[in-house]
Amino acid sequence: MSKSSKKAAAEARRAKIEEMRRAERARDRRNRIITITLSTVIVAGLIGWGTYAINSANEKDDRQAAAAKKPVSGEKTWDAKNLTQNHVQGTVDYPMKPPVGGDHNQAWMTCDGTVYSKPIAKENAVHSLEHGAVWVTYNDKATDADIKALSDKVSKTPYTLMSPDKTQTGAITLSAWGRQLSVDKASDPRVEQFLAKYVQGAQTPEPGAACTGGLTS
Repeated sequence: MSKSSKKAAAEARRAKIEEMRRAERARDRRNRIITITLSTVIVAGLIGWGTYAINSANEKDDRQAAAAKKPVSGEKTWDAKNLTQNHVQGTVDYPMKPPVGGDHNQAWMTCDGTVYSKPIAKENAVHSLEHGAVWVTYNDKATDADIKALSDKVSKTPYTLMSPDKTQTGAITLSAWGRQLSVDKASDPRVEQFLAKYVQGAQTPEPGAACTGGLTS
């Protein structure tokens, strides 16, 4: 191969290499642009979702706060001054069924969204109410569907407990310290209102006291 031919071949190779480099640089630029664009879209989406989630949470808190301020229609109340808080042994003859306060056993029933399939000792349940729990009870008038709906709700709500109680008059009863509500259906909107108002509510004699680590049967 002549000298001029070798030179031409070398220049052709250099041109080819340069073309490949330009194509590679162009591809890198496109990839960077795509990556930046996708990142921007993802970040914007996350910001938007985060804002939505925060707003939704704030709206939920506002609704719960509003519900907590409103009186619950049909609820019964007892003066806290008449509800003693002594720890006693044995059974207690409570004036209301289920009880909403008074002397009670030193051991509380675990009330961390706990659903009991059998009746529980009222003296231990009252201690749970003292800690700010809401006690949901039901008798044979409650339907299986209502019992299931209430069980699902209670199991997701700390500082609540649920058990059957054949001694009560109404189908479904919700009890807090000094407060009680009777309803016929789990779908009654007052159920949610009662829980929002009285789970660790202002009526609680010992707010923040444990609902875990108590009796379980």
